[in-house]
Amino acid sequence: MTPRAYVDTSSYLAVLLGEADGAAVRNRLVGHALCSSVLLLLEAERNLVRLARDRLLTAGQFQQAMEHMKADRELFTLRDFTLDLTLTGQFPSVRIPRSLDLIHLRTACWFAQEAQGLDRFETLDEAQAAAALELGLPIAGKPSSG
Repeated sequence: MTPRAYVDTSSYLAVLLGEADGAAVRNRLVGHALCSSVLLLLEAERNLVRLARDRLLTAGQFQQAMEHMKADRELFTLRDFTLDLTLTGQFPSVRIPRSLDLIHLRTACWFAQEAQGLDRFETLDEAQAAAALELGLPIAGKPSSG
């Protein structure tokens, strides 16, 4: 059975934008089936728009990243954020994550419990990694501060 990795937005953007941590993330994900929340696409798009508006991406870089992201949709099994992921009482015991981070965590837990398991939770966000560990998700790599 192919190992499955949940990818959060911090890791995905590092790969998409060719950031320093992106190569390490890509290497850790080789051979894995990728999954995430549809939130991944929304957050990635928002970040690309912000970077373009702040002139940290040129118009060409923005367009290329958007096209790459649209093509990447085919690489992922994406799960909608639906009512069954709300009011579950699933919270890390020490930290209460931000709402969008909680969506990623609950979606990853769903994949781990309901959809053929989960072998990795890939994040570069330190707080997200700590919360994921508290929920029993398998953390990959060494997260940096996010």
